[in-house]
Amino acid sequence: MNALPPLPQSRSLWRDTAGPAPDAQPLRGDTQADIAIVGGGYTGLSTARALAALGVDVIVLEANRIGWGASGRNGGVVSGKFRLGFAEMARRWDIGTARRMHDIGNEAIANIAALLSHYGIEADWRESGSLRCAHSLATLDSLRAECAWLRDSLGDHAVSMLDADGMRAETGSGDFLGGLLNEHGGVIHPLKFVRGLTAGLRRDGVRIHDESPVTAIERTRDGLRLLTPQGQVSAGQAVLATNGYSDLTPATDPVRRRVVPFRSAMIATQPLTGTPGEGLLSQGRSYTETRRMMRWFRKSGNRLLYGGRGAFGKTDSASAFAALEQAMRKQFPQLDGIQVTHRWSGLVAMTMDSLPHMGRLDDRMVYAMGYNGTGVALASYMGRHVAALATGQPTDAGLIGTLPLNPVPFYPAREVGVRLVAGWYQFLDAIGK
Repeated sequence: MNALPPLPQSRSLWRDTAGPAPDAQPLRGDTQADIAIVGGGYTGLSTARALAALGVDVIVLEANRIGWGASGRNGGVVSGKFRLGFAEMARRWDIGTARRMHDIGNEAIANIAALLSHYGIEADWRESGSLRCAHSLATLDSLRAECAWLRDSLGDHAVSMLDADGMRAETGSGDFLGGLLNEHGGVIHPLKFVRGLTAGLRRDGVRIHDESPVTAIERTRDGLRLLTPQGQVSAGQAVLATNGYSDLTPATDPVRRRVVPFRSAMIATQPLTGTPGEGLLSQGRSYTETRRMMRWFRKSGNRLLYGGRGAFGKTDSASAFAALEQAMRKQFPQLDGIQVTHRWSGLVAMTMDSLPHMGRLDDRMVYAMGYNGTGVALASYMGRHVAALATGQPTDAGLIGTLPLNPVPFYPAREVGVRLVAGWYQFLDAIGK
């Protein structure tokens, strides 16, 4: 058996194309705030924006640089979907619940466009929709049923079906038997977006400190004290918005065991202009397969991005990137001889019920997390609901705000469990089930 090649240098396309990073602004010294937010990603920033609009004195503390975590590493897919389908929501709860969650998804997409416009953010936003690509007859039948249900039960006429010829014409691949087109949503440069949102909030006077990991949260007589390496914040409440990176310090132990971090890997090709791959993915949408171990792909400028579930541990692996590249070239033979220039990964926060959650841990702490890989739009939207919860105002976030985020059973064995489930899913995909 040949040894795997050495792990290539991990380079993110987003970091290479976002321009110079803004100067870090660590917290230094002692300060006060009404509410302190732990985590400077989409959830934390959108919550800070909503709280500031309510007149709340808020401060954001980010452990690394803005965009270091999921908000700057993700695939840049803007979608209003949830990992749990709307028809399944209707079956488990009722049609009204499914309709509210569907509305939340569309509101979240509209919120992206509103934020870009309000702050004048240039983030390569393209409202091109998404296409789910059926790899088998069984999944094609499932997509047809889903399309009919969405149109008939929720009145969603932004969805339609493509046949195999239409799929081949748009994607450039002959692998798919059909697909479900959703005209809602699109694609974005995630790092430009999160940096632009940060810059806009700072112009509005919101205090945002990066390179300021919260190492401990202590209860005081009047509230909380949040400690960082160079300072501390006294606050009445805290919002924990650390998602898949909730194990960076002990301060977020109360939520660490409530999500399962799952590594998602991505690769990007050299520019395809003038190559046989130039015409692939001609409509510029985001594309996902229907396999259980789902792979996704999209264009960014004139490059093709290809992603999927990566290493099951805490670090990248050469085998994960090699498997992605092999799958990409098999699916798109036009990329034969095309160089892969970027390889990177990030953590997706999975929950036991496949839904995001927000809620109260106690009278002082609120949390919001668990987007299951669909967080660009939803996390950027959730802040208004989190702010309402933190300030005691009524809000309707559907299932996100009513279901408990329970601890993950057998959490210490989570990596073994993830490997077993992933292996079973890979087997089912391989035999076409």
